[in-house]
Amino acid sequence: MSFNLLKGKKGIIFGALDANSIAWKTAETIHAEGGTFVLTNAPIAMRMGQIDELAEKTGSKIIPADATSVEDLDNLVTQSMEILGGKIDFVLHAIGMSVNVRKGRAYTDEKYDFTTKGWDVSALSFHKVMQSLYKADAMNEWGSIVALTYMAAQRTFPDYNDMADNKAYLESVARSFGYFFGKEKKVRVNTISQSPTATTAGQGVKGFNSFISYAEKMSPLGNATAQDCADYTVTLFSDLTRKVTMQNLFHDGGFSNTGVSQEVVDRFSE
Repeated sequence: MSFNLLKGKKGIIFGALDANSIAWKTAETIHAEGGTFVLTNAPIAMRMGQIDELAEKTGSKIIPADATSVEDLDNLVTQSMEILGGKIDFVLHAIGMSVNVRKGRAYTDEKYDFTTKGWDVSALSFHKVMQSLYKADAMNEWGSIVALTYMAAQRTFPDYNDMADNKAYLESVARSFGYFFGKEKKVRVNTISQSPTATTAGQGVKGFNSFISYAEKMSPLGNATAQDCADYTVTLFSDLTRKVTMQNLFHDGGFSNTGVSQEVVDRFSE
């Protein structure tokens, strides 16, 4: 069911890889709610995914951009405004990567070149995106910028590795840049701390399937799906949340506030 919550609004979506990704679901939902957007991802990610299919389905243009490159981001912002016909109302940052995780390096045995690359892609890129938008005065007043994060920024999940540090930095950037964007441009900046979600990226984390099952048993409402996250993101892009900014918003079925569930107690009582 569509409510036209984003009718007339224009934006940029980072990170749509395939139909399992949260960014992909969000793009489809934004399209259904009347929004238009440019799709972007790193050239190497575009070769791995099916972004052309999403662009055709939603009538969107694709602009390749390396989110760690300020030059690429400045070009992306300029081209997006040209394509969309003016300033931007919403931006979704849904990108993250850990080379240490991909290479099987333990947190206690990081290769720091890998660490730096993962931090740049997963966290510093969020600052770079917002700085490009800010300097170009590209955002409309009451616009909304959202990045996806995970609760490992606050609590320890051993196999999440250096991505936990990346997410903590990402959330700090949202608060810090959110102050300036809000004060000077009336733009809001938030992060969504999503349940473990069966995306292509998420499944690269060791023990992911076991953990998603555990989180399902711990969460009173169960895990939030990629589509649930897409729906929530749309509310943050809409005019219904104009005074919500600098927040880390837990979207996890209640996991973050549950000490232990009866299902978990029962499991360990067997």
